[in-house]
Amino acid sequence: MRQMTQTGVVDPIRVPDVLDPARLRERLRALDPVAASASDDEILVVRAPGRVNLIGEHTDYNDGFVMPAAIGLELRLAVLPTDDRRVTITLDDTGKTKAFDLDAIPRPSRTWIDYVAGTAWALAEDGRPLRGFRGLLASNLPRGAGLSSSAALEMAAALALLGPDGAGPPEPRAVAGRRAENGFVGVQSGVMDQFASAAGVADHAILLDCRSLDWRPVPLPLDECALVVAHSGSSRKLETSAYNERRADCERAVAAIATLDPSVRSLRDVDAALLAAAADRMDPVAAHRARHVVDENARVLATELALAGGDLDEVGRLFAASHASLRDLFEVSSPELDALVEIATATDGVVAARLTGAGFGGSTVNLVRSDRVAAFRAAIERDYAARTGLTPRVLEVDAVAGASYVAG
Repeated sequence: MRQMTQTGVVDPIRVPDVLDPARLRERLRALDPVAASASDDEILVVRAPGRVNLIGEHTDYNDGFVMPAAIGLELRLAVLPTDDRRVTITLDDTGKTKAFDLDAIPRPSRTWIDYVAGTAWALAEDGRPLRGFRGLLASNLPRGAGLSSSAALEMAAALALLGPDGAGPPEPRAVAGRRAENGFVGVQSGVMDQFASAAGVADHAILLDCRSLDWRPVPLPLDECALVVAHSGSSRKLETSAYNERRADCERAVAAIATLDPSVRSLRDVDAALLAAAADRMDPVAAHRARHVVDENARVLATELALAGGDLDEVGRLFAASHASLRDLFEVSSPELDALVEIATATDGVVAARLTGAGFGGSTVNLVRSDRVAAFRAAIERDYAARTGLTPRVLEVDAVAGASYVAG
C-alpha cells in the first residue's frame, strides 16, 4: 500500500504569470541586494500546492482515514541558497521581509514566518542538515479558504531548507510539517494537509491512513466530472482554540471508551458497536464528536469503493452524509457553507458537495459534471449572494503532483 514518490521536477505548464519562474527570479534580484547579481542557475524555484479534501474531515488527528487531493493553486519560493545560516523571505505582493537564524530559531511571533521557522525547528530536531537562503514568496492560493495555504508554506519551506539533494521522499517532510504545526505554531492538527501537499498525485486523490502513513492514489472521474471549489467569501474562522477544543473533545471520548476497552488508543480503534456500548460513559459533546469520527472513517473507505465502481450517486450520498455530520455532530459548518451545499445539491449536474477543510468558513468541494460547470457557477453566483450578502469564488481546479522543484 505504501507508495513513495520522487521529489522530481515539474515543467511550468499553464502557470499564472505571478508564479512564472523567470518573473520570480527577476523579482528576487530586484528586491534583495544579496540576490541582485545571482544567475538564473543559482536561484532555484520550489512549488507546493494547496489541497482540497474530498472526504475524511477531522479524522486525521484521530489516526483515521482521509482522501485529499493536491490542487493546482499553489505557492512558490524563489530561493538563493546561502552559507550564512540565515533565512530571509520577502513577500512578492507587499515587498515586506521577515528573517530568522537557523542557529537561534526565535519563539513564535503569530505571523506567517512561524510556519517556516517551525518547519526548520522540526527538521533540525530530526537531524536533517539545513541551509540558509534568500527567498521570494508568491502565491495564487487564497488565504482563509480552507485550502491549506499554511501546509503549502511548510512544504515549500522544507524543500528550500533541505535543498534538492537532501529533500528525500515526501513522508518525512509531511511529518515534520505536522510537528511544526503542533509543537511550534500551536495548532493540534493532523498530518493530512502536509501529506497532500507533499505527496499529491496528478489526476488522483490519495487515500491516507493517518496512523501508519500508508497511502495509495485514488483515480478521480475526471473524464466525467470537474473538481470545483466554491469559496464562501467568509474566511475560515476555526481559530486555534476552537480547533484544539475539537481535538480535546475527541480525546475525552477516547478516555471514556478506554475504561470499557483498554486497548483503545484513539477513535480509529472504535467501531459503531463499541461506540454504542460506551455511550453512557461519555458526555453528550464527546459522544457526538466520536460518532462523527467513527462514521466518517467508514465513509472514506466507502467513497474509495464507490469511485472505483463508478457509482457517483453513492459518492454524492456519502458527501451529503459527511456534511450533515460535520454540521450537526462536529459543529464546524457555518450558514455560509450550508448555503453553498444547498445551492449545489439543488443544481442539475452536481454529483457531490460538502464543506472541505476544518470548517467555520472557507470552502466547499464539489464534483460537477463537466458540461454543467458553467451552470453550477451561475447558480452559486446568483443565489449565494442573495442569501448571504457575500461574494463567492468558484474555482475549477486540477488534481496535481506534490511539492517539487520547478524546471525553467
